[in-house]
Amino acid sequence: MNELGERVLIALGGNAMTAPDGSASPDDQRRAVEDAMRHVTTLVAAGHQVTLTHGNGPQVGNLILKNQIAADVVPPVPLDWCGAQTQATIGTLILNALDGRAVVVVTRTLVDLGDPAFQDPIKPIGRYFTEAEARRFEKLGQTWHRFDRGWRRVVASPEPLEILDAPAVAALVAAGFTVVAAGGGGVPVVRDADGKLGGVEAVIDKDLAAAMLARAVRATTLVIATDVPQAVVGFGTAEARPVGHVTTAELRALHAAGHFAGGSMGPKVEAALRFVEQGGDRSVITSLENIGAAVAGQAGTVVRH
Repeated sequence: MNELGERVLIALGGNAMTAPDGSASPDDQRRAVEDAMRHVTTLVAAGHQVTLTHGNGPQVGNLILKNQIAADVVPPVPLDWCGAQTQATIGTLILNALDGRAVVVVTRTLVDLGDPAFQDPIKPIGRYFTEAEARRFEKLGQTWHRFDRGWRRVVASPEPLEILDAPAVAALVAAGFTVVAAGGGGVPVVRDADGKLGGVEAVIDKDLAAAMLARAVRATTLVIATDVPQAVVGFGTAEARPVGHVTTAELRALHAAGHFAGGSMGPKVEAALRFVEQGGDRSVITSLENIGAAVAGQAGTVVRH
């Protein structure tokens, strides 16, 4: 690594993996990844050591739909399998787009089966279905809730406790590789009473997992790339204002006051705060196009102590 470069972890939002209209055909995904990697390649060429994580919502949603359509013909695979498959698929697209010294690590994230999230699953995944279809899938042990547009499967979203494969990622980073890891927050696993690991039906917030992985690889900067230039206070109101440079104390107070929606900007703000509060240099929330300027601290919501 260039001595002038930084060790950066970039968390790519799901929008970076699909077409602008949200479509996720193979060609759409390949083009979207290639566009995203042009920005990453520029950072690597400038001497920065980059680790990547990514969302996988649309891809997992497609696999779940295939499971549901074919449920009477082929046994549906569990959600942790879907996470592992999409990590490998998206990782391969990224490796092809980078075409250099890069590697993907299929990554597991440890969670606690006693996490309250498992008692009250509320994270919606996949598409909307009719009540009759939802009831059919409930017989397979799934949980479904009714929303305005129909019935949708919901799963637990527990707190990540440990990125189990972080030592392998850190070793590859130290060896000079651009590493793709913890896609979709990592494959969720739990440890039983005998210490044996096994997958679990859950979705881990990718940004919280990214903050954890960033600390594990000793990144100096965490960049959370999304579809807006920066976080906004009072979003959707006449008093809306962008958040630029901000301390952890200031941002924590804004977060506690409810300025950032739980299903969108809230987890990104929480991840940015955790990384800096637990020893990171700075976090930046910004758009994909601005990640170069973000690493230089010249764009986005820049969080420091």
